[in-house]
Formats: sequence, C-alpha cells, structure tokens
Amino acid sequence: MNADEERQFREFVAARSRSLLHTAYLLTGDWEQGRDLLQSVLASTARRWSQLRDRQQPEVYVRRALYHAQVDRFRLLSWGRETVTDTPPDQPAAHDTDWTDTVVQRQDIMAALRRLPKRQRAVIVLRYFEDQPDAEIAAILGVAQGTVRSQTRKALLSLRTTLAEAGSSTAASSTASGRGVIA
Repeated sequence: MNADEERQFREFVAARSRSLLHTAYLLTGDWEQGRDLLQSVLASTARRWSQLRDRQQPEVYVRRALYHAQVDRFRLLSWGRETVTDTPPDQPAAHDTDWTDTVVQRQDIMAALRRLPKRQRAVIVLRYFEDQPDAEIAAILGVAQGTVRSQTRKALLSLRTTLAEAGSSTAASSTASGRGVIA
C-alpha cells in the first residue's frame, strides 16, 4: 500500500469506524466481540485496499466482510468451545435491582436479536439500525432483494413473538414478586 492509499484508508476508518462498530455490535450482541470483529475485518480490508474495485464505496465491502466474518465466527463457536451467558456463573444474580423500562426493553430487544438466525439478524440490523435500502442490503449480503424482503418478514414475525412472550413473562414475574407496575 502506497502513502496515498494508506491516507485514504485511514480517512475511511476515521470517518466510518463508529458506524461500523455499531453494526458489528448489533451483529454480535456484544461490544467486545464487535470490536474484535471490526478490527479483524479492517485489518483484512487494509491488506486488500489497493485491490478494491470501487474505491468510492469501500463501506459496502467492509459491511459485507463484517457479515461474512460474523457467520464464520458463529460456525467456529458452534462447535461448542464457548457458551455465552447473560451473567457469569460465579456471580449471584441481583435480586433487588430496580431496572427502568427503557433498559428492560433494550435487553429484551437485544436478546430477541441474538435469537434470530444470522442472516435475519443482519437484514434487521442493516434495514432498521443502519437505514439501508433493500438493494443495498442485497448487495452487502450477496442475495436477491426478494430474499431480503422475505428474511425481513420472518425476522419481524419472530421478534414480535419473542418480545410479546418477554412482555407477558416480565409482567407475570413482577406481579408475582409483588413489584407490580404503578400506573
């Protein structure tokens, strides 16, 4: 990579890394894993920077690489090497914590996103968190626009069901514990 290409790459990273990190977080469900994912994708992008065909649109390349790297990581982790949990097993759960509705909703949404298959999660992240149009999502994921729409429909149905179940179980547990919502 010559000095001009290195300058262009550094400018790209400085301008887009925050947005790309947000996408990586949403794909992985964890900030540290998102940072690791983005770092590895940017490192491989730097090696290929001079070979990129469309220098005006490197973000599409990086987003596609993020998605594919996450799928590859998921495949490696699915062999049972690690188990991700909400709380470490050696720490007791906090019983008297007073969570606000916003925090509970965010946790429910992130948990529901984590349960989606990788492609459906990517479609939801790109469409609703990144405001990408169907054509752009299709280009990033390497699928047809119809696939994007069908995956969106399936993902939204799954999210609605999961969030409805989470809402009913939260209401039931708060009423059962005597900590009902005061209107």
